[in-house]
Amino acid sequence: MTDVLRSELLKLRSVRSTAYLLLAIALLLAVGVVVSYLMTADWDVAPPERRQRFDRADPAVPLLPFGQFCLGALGALAITAEHGTGMIRPVLVGVPRRGRLLAAKAVVVAGVSLVVAAVVNLLAYVAGELITGNRPKPISAYDSFGEALPTLLANTASLVLVALVGLGLGFVVRSTAGALVTLCGLLFVLPVVALLLPRRWGEPLYSVLPPVLPPQLAGAGGSVLSPSGAGLVMIAYVVVALGAGAVSLVRRDA
Repeated sequence: MTDVLRSELLKLRSVRSTAYLLLAIALLLAVGVVVSYLMTADWDVAPPERRQRFDRADPAVPLLPFGQFCLGALGALAITAEHGTGMIRPVLVGVPRRGRLLAAKAVVVAGVSLVVAAVVNLLAYVAGELITGNRPKPISAYDSFGEALPTLLANTASLVLVALVGLGLGFVVRSTAGALVTLCGLLFVLPVVALLLPRRWGEPLYSVLPPVLPPQLAGAGGSVLSPSGAGLVMIAYVVVALGAGAVSLVRRDA
């Protein structure tokens, strides 16, 4: 199993798209930092009554949804790139036990996305604190690191979640374009559809979508789901996605 893990890590590192996606995440972080700086500068010159209407200057806010997509794409490409080039056949010859192949890819994707997500979220927090300084809420996102920790952990977990969902989708659809379109629908289209539905249907649907699970996992006020409920939904996403991927991998020819 160790050799399979090393092989999968080497393949993920050697694919050019991995570097592009990580660069995209870095650019998203830079955009979040610029937005936070501009918000803080605007807050400094705003009258007191308008300051209360400001949102928090948190670089992670614009970073999170697009970062989810980037890591979801990373997970999908871990398998769809092999189907696209035909390399999946020699891979299956080298690793005939298909369940082991899926497990190795899942471990590697989860590990890489965990490191990337943790680093990016920590950098976003540090950048936000340096920009806002000792300014009070609402422009300052947190009063202390202890207050920020649940949100940082929840955001990190959500990024790993979407990476594994992307991997599962890749095993099922076996197409990079198909996996990316499905991810776009899950992350960007379904939330809009849920908001357009009547509240009794739209609110429950909206509450279980990946973009809104992190604040509920962190226990933010006004959440529909409890932290444990949001955690169970996240686990269900991973189980369903990887379970469907496993069925597709075992029952379909390469």
